[in-house]
Amino acid sequence: MTTLITGASSGIGEALAFECAKRGDTLFLCGQNTERLNGVLSICKDLGAKNVYAKCLDVRDEEATRTWICECENISPLERIFANAGVGTGIEDEENVRKTFAVNVNGTVNTVLPAITLFRKRKESERKKGLQIIITASIAGYGPLASCPAYSATKSCLKTWALSLRGMLKDENIKVSAICPGFVRSRITDRNKCPMPFFMEADKAAKIILSRADRNIGLIAFPWPMRFATWFLSTLPYRFNELLNKLLPKKY
Repeated sequence: MTTLITGASSGIGEALAFECAKRGDTLFLCGQNTERLNGVLSICKDLGAKNVYAKCLDVRDEEATRTWICECENISPLERIFANAGVGTGIEDEENVRKTFAVNVNGTVNTVLPAITLFRKRKESERKKGLQIIITASIAGYGPLASCPAYSATKSCLKTWALSLRGMLKDENIKVSAICPGFVRSRITDRNKCPMPFFMEADKAAKIILSRADRNIGLIAFPWPMRFATWFLSTLPYRFNELLNKLLPKKY
């Protein structure tokens, strides 16, 4: 399989790259840290990836992202795309909030729209074999969460968009899934000072994601206790939601 992963230099993206490499995939990886990205590339080769290509790229750059995806397509037709690049907000000041929306939302849009365009150009016989777009949202996207307003909002947007695209593109044989993980080891969670229940290592998360993606599960949300808790919180009248949010610890 030919797989493209954004945000592949750490966290879930890195772990997905390693798991896909073990399968012998051809990999196209991008990230913003050249040193970390080259380290991931080297390990992927050692793990058995058929071919690995890495590009230092900021997904906020629409044209650069589109150009890179098209270049990857020309090298080896893409079959599975992980729109995974994302950031945590940290302090909710204007600079960080704008960056969170720019990377998490605009960066994902800059990845997914060119992917849809390329997939739609494929012959029907190729689409029937299975072309897939997988968007990384978060359990936080079930929000609203007062502890991380911008992050919660961006991940809610991605979750809704992914599931809506899934319905829209189904008849075109383009599969779309949303990933909604809980606390998974990453550079984002490494900064957290709050309790992180059901914390999971990135390699375990990647195995869960790939297993469910292989089965074309639309909403890949885990672990189940956090999925249930955040879903339940989202169903309550807002006055109850607001009271419960006051009990949650601040992230920073």
